[in-house]
Amino acid sequence: MKFIINSQALLKKLQFLSGVINSNNTLPILDDFLFELDETILKITATDLETTLIMTLEPSMADESGKVTIPAKLLLDFLRYLPDAPITFNIDTNTLGIEILSSEGKYKLTGHNADDYPELPVLDETTSFELASSILAAGITKTVFATGNDELRPAMGGVFFDIMPDYITFVATDAHKLVRYRRNDAKSGISTSFIIPRKPLNVLKNLLVTEDVTVQVEYNVTNAAFAYDGVKLYSRLIEGRYPAYDAVIPKDNPNKLTVDRSLFISSVKRLSPFANQSTHQVRLRISGQELLMNAEDIDYSNEGVERLACTYSGDDMEIGFNSRFLLEMVNNLESSEILFQLSGPTRAGIIVPANHDNADEDILMLVMPVMLGQN
Repeated sequence: MKFIINSQALLKKLQFLSGVINSNNTLPILDDFLFELDETILKITATDLETTLIMTLEPSMADESGKVTIPAKLLLDFLRYLPDAPITFNIDTNTLGIEILSSEGKYKLTGHNADDYPELPVLDETTSFELASSILAAGITKTVFATGNDELRPAMGGVFFDIMPDYITFVATDAHKLVRYRRNDAKSGISTSFIIPRKPLNVLKNLLVTEDVTVQVEYNVTNAAFAYDGVKLYSRLIEGRYPAYDAVIPKDNPNKLTVDRSLFISSVKRLSPFANQSTHQVRLRISGQELLMNAEDIDYSNEGVERLACTYSGDDMEIGFNSRFLLEMVNNLESSEILFQLSGPTRAGIIVPANHDNADEDILMLVMPVMLGQN
C-alpha cells in the first residue's frame, strides 16, 4: 500500500477528523485514524462510536489497495511541522510498518490492524432530504451554544431539528436559556424531528463554515448522516422527547427595550468582572429613555455602573440577567440593534434582532432572569 499526497492537504483533513476523537478512550484503537486506499481514493475515518466522520482525498499517486490504522496524535504532531510539499507513505499491510518520506527525511512508525477498528455505521430504512450548507451551518452556530449538560435531561444535550415541509426550526435549551432559529427558505417536503448531540454538530459546524454546497441529510430512528463532496458524518440520535419549547416562550411582553448591540456587548463585558462570581448578575434598570446597568459583588465591595441610551416603551422596571448568558446570545445575533421583550423581573426575557436583513430568517432567544435579591 503506497500513496503520495500533499502534506498540508492531509493535515487539514486530519485536523477536522481529530475533533471526533476523545481524549480518553476505553478502546485504544479509537485513538487511531483508519486509512483505507481503494485504487485512486484515500478514505480516512475517525470515530468515538457515537460520532463517525469520514473524509476522502485523491492522492497524486496510489498503488495497491489496503487499509491500516495510524495513531492520530503522533501523525498530527508530525505533519504540523512539515512544509507544504508532497510526502510518500509506504505501508506494509502484513507487518503494519509505516514509512513516511519527505524532502526533509525518512520516518518510521507502526500502525495497527484495521480489522480491529469498529465497523462503520449502516443506516437502514432511512428517510432523506437536502439542505443548503449555509442554512445548516447557521442553524447549528446560532443554537448549539445553548445546549445543556444535565445527564438527567439528556434531550437538552443536543439541538432539536423540528422539520416541516416548508421550513425547519433548530432549537436548543439548557433550562436557563433557549434559542429558536427558524428558516423559511428550507423546503424539505417532509415532516419529522430528531435531536442531534452537541459534539457532532460542533464538528459539522467547523466543516461547513466556508462551504457553499448542498448537504444530503439521511436519518432513521437511531442515527443521522450528513454528506457532501467527499465528507460524511454519522451521529447517533439522542433518544427521548424534546421539551415543548413554544410553551415556555411568554407571549405577552409589553415592555420593549431597543439598544445598540455592540455598545450593549461592550458594557456587559466591562461590568462582568464586578459581578458576583456565582450568579454573574448584571442588573438592567430601565427608566424613560435611559438604561442603567450595574454589577456588584457585595462580599468584595466590587461594583460597576454604566449608562446606555436606549429606546423604551413600557413601565419602569428592573431586571437581572446572568452576564455570561447575555453575551453568548447577543454575540450570536447580527443586527445593529437588539430588542428586549420583557413582562416583569421574574419572567423570562426575550431577545430578538431589532431589524431583519433576511426575511427568511426568524430567531428568538429567551433567557431566565436572576432574582434581584441574589448578589
